[in-house]
Parts: sequence; C-alpha cells; structure tokens
Amino acid sequence: MPESLTRGENAANVPNKSFFITTPIFYVNDAPHIGHAYTEVATDVLARWHRQSGDDTWFLTGTDEHGQKILRTATANGVSPKEWADRLVESAWRPLIDTIDISNDDFIRTTDARHEEGVAKFLQKLYDEGHIYAGEFEALYCVGCEEFKPKSEIVDGTGAFEGEKVCAIHSKPLELLQEKNYFFKMSAFQDRLLALYEERPDFVQPTSARNEVIAFVQQGLEDLSISRTSFDWGIPIPWDDSHVTYVWFDALLNYATAIGYGSDDEQFARRWPATHIVGKDILRFHAVIWPAMLMAAGVDVPEHVFAHGWLLVGGEKMSKSKLTGIAPNEITDTFGSDAFRYYFMRAISFGHDGSFSWEDLHARYHAELANGFGNLASRVLAMNAKYFGSVMPSAVESEISDEDRAIRELAVSVTAAADEHIERFAVHEAIAEIWQLVDALNGYVQEQQPWALAKDEAQQDRLATVLATATEGLRALAELLHPVIPLATAKLWEALGAEDAIGALEAQPLRSAGQWGRLPAGTPQQPLAVLFPRVESENESK
Repeated sequence: MPESLTRGENAANVPNKSFFITTPIFYVNDAPHIGHAYTEVATDVLARWHRQSGDDTWFLTGTDEHGQKILRTATANGVSPKEWADRLVESAWRPLIDTIDISNDDFIRTTDARHEEGVAKFLQKLYDEGHIYAGEFEALYCVGCEEFKPKSEIVDGTGAFEGEKVCAIHSKPLELLQEKNYFFKMSAFQDRLLALYEERPDFVQPTSARNEVIAFVQQGLEDLSISRTSFDWGIPIPWDDSHVTYVWFDALLNYATAIGYGSDDEQFARRWPATHIVGKDILRFHAVIWPAMLMAAGVDVPEHVFAHGWLLVGGEKMSKSKLTGIAPNEITDTFGSDAFRYYFMRAISFGHDGSFSWEDLHARYHAELANGFGNLASRVLAMNAKYFGSVMPSAVESEISDEDRAIRELAVSVTAAADEHIERFAVHEAIAEIWQLVDALNGYVQEQQPWALAKDEAQQDRLATVLATATEGLRALAELLHPVIPLATAKLWEALGAEDAIGALEAQPLRSAGQWGRLPAGTPQQPLAVLFPRVESENESK
C-alpha cells in the first residue's frame, strides 16, 4: 500500500494507520438477499472512504461453509458439502461482489487451507494453555443458528409446532443434543469483558447494542461447547480428530486467518486489529465470544464491533424461508448499482432497523439522484460546452461574490463533517452532509442564471466565475460521493477532464476534497452521458 498522510496531519511521507474492516462471513447455505448486500455496501462505503483518504485499508469479506446446516442441505441435494459450497459461492456469493460494486481486498472461505491451518494453530494454543477442556453437554440446539440456544431465545411453539420448544429467531423446533464436547472456558473472561466495555465505551456500537451486550454478560457466562461429534463436516480438532470444531468458533477466526494469523506475522501485525460490521442478530458472537477467544490467545481485541439493524420488508426481517427475501439484482437490473448503494446508505439510519419499499426507492432515485445530482452535473457541463468550448472556465477574482464564497466554505465544512460522521459509522449522516452541497449548487445555479449572463457581453467574467464555481463544486462532489456511487462519479470525473488534469479519482485525498481550486482553468472536458436515466413508474409496482 502507498504511504499517505496520517489522519489529521499534513506532513508528507508519513505512513498512515491501518484500517482493517470486515463484513461477517456469510453462511453459504442459500443465495444472498438485499439484507446481505446492505451489509456489504455499508462496509464497502467505509472501506472506500478510508482507502481514498490514504489510510492503509484492507477490506475482507467471504463465506462460512462448515456446520450441520450445510451438511444437511448438501445431502438433500445429493452432493458433498464442499461441492454444495463451491456451487453457491461461484453462482451467487462471488457474483454479488460485482452486482453491487464491492471493492474488497480479500475473499475468504472457511474451506480455504489457510483458514483451516490457522484455526488448528489457534485451537492448539488455547488447549496447550489450559483454556479448553473435555466434558459432557446437553442442550437445545438450533440448526438454523448453528447454536445452542440461551433460555432467552427459546419459546413455545405454535400451530404445527405446538408443544415443542422453538428458536425465537427461526420459529423452528429445537433439537436436544447430548454429546461429549470440548469446552472453551469462556466464563473465566466475564470480568475482563465487562472491564473492556467499561474502559472502551466505543468498542461495541451503537449504544443500544453496547447496552444489550453488557446486560447479557452481566447475567453470567457459561463455558462454550466448541466441538461436535454428531457430524464430520468441519475442521478437525487438532488433538482429537473424532471431533470437529463448532462452526461459530471456526468462523470467527476468519478475521485473523485471512491476514496471516499463524502464517504471516508481519502481515498480521500490520492489519490487526479489525473493525467488524455485523448484523445485530450475530452481535453476541462478535462482542462476547470473539473478544474472549482473543483474550485467551493473547491477541488484541478488535478495534470496534458495529451492529447495524435489520432490513424490513412488510414489517418483517429479510428471510428466504418467509419469502421476504429480495435478490439484489431485482433492484440493480432496473435502477443500477449506484442507486442501490445510495438508497440503502441514505434512506436508513445505520445502526437502526429500516424498511425497504419500491415506492421510496423510486421516489428517491428520481428526486435525489436523477433530478438532484445527475441534472446538476449535466446542466453545468452542458453550459461549459456551450459558452466556453468544453473547457473549465477561469474564475475572475474581481467577480467573486459572497455567494461564491459561501459555496467554497460549504465545500470545506461538509467535507470535514462527513469525515467525522464516517469515523462514527454514521454513513447516512455523512451522505446528508455532502448532499447539502448538491442542494446548494443547484440553488446557486438557479439563482445566478448563467444562461441569462451569457446573453450580456458585459457579464462574461461573471459567467466564467459562476460556471467555474459550479464546476469546481462538481469536482468536490465527485470525490466525496465516490465511495457511495462509484460508477456515476467515475463518469463525471472523466467528463470533467479531471483524471488527465489532477489524476485518478481513487487517488484524490478525500479529506481534502473541499480544498478549492484544484481543477485547473482550461482543462478540456467531454460530454456527460445521463448519469441516472428516468425509470418508468410501473417499476414501482414490483
């Protein structure tokens, strides 16, 4: 990775701090829906923002492929678990990356040799140091969650499952399992975990998630069963190959094995610790079990664990089994990937539940993307072409007005504010800040009326100054919005002539996007295709 500026510094050639960010690895048993894509996009926006800011960024995603649920589904389809996983990864999960323009640096699978080898080393270390012991275990197990359920998530069944105990999340009967297992002494880390949450209040975010985790740990922690003998689809326990590793214990380690745990100490030291973006339904695994595992191994705990809310359709959480799952391409095929990314990042407060509707998507697409940003870019570049021969006009110092200065000042302030919001994982607020500049530029162009100035020979200097201001504003917007809508901003960057003039869009120092006057006067420009074509209203009814 290239050297860049440390956050908040302006000195050259100072290596920046690492920013390692992850999605959860997604259980490969079914095809992805927009809930999975939502997590991917949010993490991608954060990664792109930090990467474009010069931070030493590494973005990891991937798939979780072990466990009983995979084994049962594969058997039902007449193939081996690995064949089933391979099929779904190649047909569904890797294509999702392209469908929504994800810029991940790595894609890990828990069936990768690097992962299996790292898990074995981690387990052996914990066993050798006395953190793992053998014991008998009996409890109610949810195959869907791949978890022995706590009492708080066991409810009485209704309807066809009346008289049975069911999972509160999946509403399906639980299985009573009795096995000889190996156990991780998680109870020994209760006090250390509570101290972590107290000393680092931003470790678990948002606050509601932190409070939930603290309450759970305060109730008391039990030791964790980390092996299974009832099936063999998993990573063998290194000292006892009659057991395979519990799928969650295995899966959580992907964040470490992907960056060289047990195999590349230099890479691991460079990247770790990570920031984890997860859905709130798997918060406990990441904010309780995972840091306890790391404490036992003598490894630093993650930087942050941020739990976002659920996407709701018709008031229910996204679910394939309940037929509320929507495939991402159902949206991108009509509106494009940029619109998908923008809508879910802008319309939903990151960290809270949010509802999806086709009507809201359609309305925001036209009002904010097509008419707001897209039309602004088209109008300004068209006027540059008409009045200045498709080059960047030159602002005349004597013509700079208070209105022009206000645009310049706003560009600086929204850049700083957006970066602050990103640091707090408030992606929706960062976009709202940036959109102030979109709205201000639209208002500015309407008020200054360059088409009227063009009719008056005496107003040519003012015309140049107005369009130079609007064009430089577009340059700033292209940089600021690139992490969110990468395709449209790349097209705008090319039309502005910015790549030849000042370099690749991805290379621009994002935290300096508000710095005025970076696009030189006289820069040749090109026609801009419509960034967000109109979508006919019948698509609302999908």
